[in-house]
Amino acid sequence: MAHRAISTPRPQGRKRAWMVLSTLVFLALLSVLIACVVGSVALPVQDVLSAMRELTQGTNSTMAATLVDLRLSRALSAFVTGATLALAGVMMQALLRNPLAEPYVLGVSGGAAVGALSAMLLFSMTWSIDVAAFGGAMAVSVMLYLLAQRDLRGSVNSDGGAPLLLLTGVILASGCSALVALMLSIAPDNRLRGMVFWMIGDLSGTQFRWLPWIVLIGALIFSTRAARAINVIALHAEAAVTLGINVAKFRIGLFLCAALLTASAVSNAGSIGFVGLIVPHACRFVLGPDHRLLLPAAALVGGAFLVLADTLARSVVAPQQLPVGVITAIIGVPVFLLQLHQLRKR
Repeated sequence: MAHRAISTPRPQGRKRAWMVLSTLVFLALLSVLIACVVGSVALPVQDVLSAMRELTQGTNSTMAATLVDLRLSRALSAFVTGATLALAGVMMQALLRNPLAEPYVLGVSGGAAVGALSAMLLFSMTWSIDVAAFGGAMAVSVMLYLLAQRDLRGSVNSDGGAPLLLLTGVILASGCSALVALMLSIAPDNRLRGMVFWMIGDLSGTQFRWLPWIVLIGALIFSTRAARAINVIALHAEAAVTLGINVAKFRIGLFLCAALLTASAVSNAGSIGFVGLIVPHACRFVLGPDHRLLLPAAALVGGAFLVLADTLARSVVAPQQLPVGVITAIIGVPVFLLQLHQLRKR
């Protein structure tokens, strides 16, 4: 009887997880469909579906197909960026054992900003901005690892966090902010608007690319396979070593994976705030702390959230487009305050 009592919740838990993920996949697809329908020129759902059929057949002969091609490419870029930020947020919160940690807390986005703005000042090719942003983010990640590797490899402290890692990230972020302010102050007027939009977070110039999807899928595979160990490290860090888990290995893995995800997202769409902060915490509040469900759920919710936010950004004052970072901040601030209130009550 005891064996049955212990084993029966497992299929129920799996059934619930599949139901939750199936619902979130449907909502994610629905958000992409809404992004294709809504805009300065609204399209009926039937025209969108017929245009998608044209695109799959390699034809693009109607205005509806052209609009759907542009909107679908932007929606997919928004989805992969939001999913990447949310997944990185879950990893950062597990690494620092802080439910209010977020992907930008370690200064990786600051390095990306320095690289991107430097490319905007010195070059005019779009691809150079993406390469420079990714290179800047990874350079800060390497510096952060070299400066705080003792904290990553060391034993778990009383609160299970990584204070040296966090402090080093804050210092590096401050240095990057100073360089960004310097470049904005000397930038010519014809490039200043684009630089400011990139800093806020903008998807208007993005195109569909496979590299962010490859990074996202690889990180999802790594994190879901390590989800059980992440559960132990995030919830019972002091007992992780006694349970046979290599804490240093998983800390380094989480850090590198989160840094790579952040670099991919920032180089793709700029510094879009609040997605990696509010989405993981909201999913944890609704679905619980089990990372086997939390990781893919946060990626789906983060992607759908950014798709809908970008749809608002390009349609609320159409034909003028707003930076999507403005929309996520307007939504994120009250949600974040509500989450703080819920944490205080708990």
